[in-house]
Amino acid sequence: MKCATLNYMLILPMLWISCGNPKVENINNPEPVRQMPTVAALPSEIRFPSDNPNSADKEYLGKVLFYDPILSGGKDVSCASCHHPSTGYAEFLDLSIGANGKGLSSKRVFNSPNTIPLMKRNSPTILNTAFNGITDKYEYDPLEAPMFWDDRIKSLEDQALEPIKTLEEMRGNHFEKSEILQEVTQRLKNIPEYRDLFNKAFGDHVSIDSIHIAKAIAAFERTLIANNSRFDQYMNGDLDAISSSEKEGFALFKSVGCINCHNGPMFSDYKLHVLGVPENSKLDVPDSGLDSSYAFRTPTLRNLRFTAPYMHNGSFPDLRQVLEFYEDISFGKTRNPNVSKEMFDPLVRELRLSVKDMSRIISFLNTLNDPDFDTDIPERVPSGLPVGGNIH
Repeated sequence: MKCATLNYMLILPMLWISCGNPKVENINNPEPVRQMPTVAALPSEIRFPSDNPNSADKEYLGKVLFYDPILSGGKDVSCASCHHPSTGYAEFLDLSIGANGKGLSSKRVFNSPNTIPLMKRNSPTILNTAFNGITDKYEYDPLEAPMFWDDRIKSLEDQALEPIKTLEEMRGNHFEKSEILQEVTQRLKNIPEYRDLFNKAFGDHVSIDSIHIAKAIAAFERTLIANNSRFDQYMNGDLDAISSSEKEGFALFKSVGCINCHNGPMFSDYKLHVLGVPENSKLDVPDSGLDSSYAFRTPTLRNLRFTAPYMHNGSFPDLRQVLEFYEDISFGKTRNPNVSKEMFDPLVRELRLSVKDMSRIISFLNTLNDPDFDTDIPERVPSGLPVGGNIH
């Protein structure tokens, strides 16, 4: 939880009493009282971009593309290699292994010999990314949805192409960044089944290109919804959906300040915050985030059961260690030599978290898990390559 509590203060009129003639002077322009952030259940409906309306044919095309390693430079990595349904569309690795890798999730390793670096960040879950950017008033624009740990990309459509272009993710050493999209597009054009699938999804007048590859993958990813957790049921009126101790944890979650960053239906404000997360020792160069600010986006707290280890670089293997880290930084203790306590997000200084609160807060966080999402894996992909890439 990358957040801290704010002390909300009512500005009271000051009383000025003069000798022999007491009177009250009102402050003319009191500071506005800040509204307490709130959380909410996820909506039941998904919004689609105006230029990418939904269809079953488009979803199916996106699904087989998601599992087809033909999109990678070496034809060995698919989107599912690091975002597999068996691990909640995330993976149990601190830093992901993409190109020239083999195995799945925590068992994934590099082939030998290898010159591909580790990815410098942890793979976040794709579940519920259809709702990225949603506010507590259910306002969001799918074309402006923030993506990645540094919010550098907006929309699932734009996000879908970035791993294909990235050396350590899917591109590998086989092609230059300027070449890879043209290469995978030509591969798809050479496969009759893909030509038919693109025609069904977009119409005969549309050619296979990177724009429509991205639109298809994004359409599939918007089907990956987990919006019926026990917390959602509770917020929708079932007061028995969570236990008394979990309700106590919910109250603590709000009172100690977690809610100030982890709010809205996705339990994220989608803003960047400086926390001084410890560096991952596997990286030769520290990850300084966007514009060397050491700021990273508030992640969703939904389905944490599937997303360990935690933080942008997988520094903490369990939630207890995450909360202990927040307790430390609330007292000004830094665990990152590149981040001084003066650099901490102002909200961190207001966090009031103690050891006695942690177990109940963790109990509440478990109410945000929803295991009922699409786990169906295609039996085959049109390229004929191994489904999911080199993961077995």
